[in-house]
Amino acid sequence: MAIWKITQVKSKNSATKRQMGTLASLGILRINHSVEREDTPIVRGMVEKVRHLVNVEEVK
Repeated sequence: MAIWKITQVKSKNSATKRQMGTLASLGILRINHSVEREDTPIVRGMVEKVRHLVNVEEVK
């Protein structure tokens, strides 16, 4: 499986509680914080819900 580098690029101030919970479950704490997660259907779904707040890159 591929590895994704997920970085928060926008503030979560205007995000809903559900979106903030999704960021927390991904392990993202603040703006410009990055985490690496395996590309699974669960992670894809979480990224889709907060795609306006994060930037996703594929790491090899």
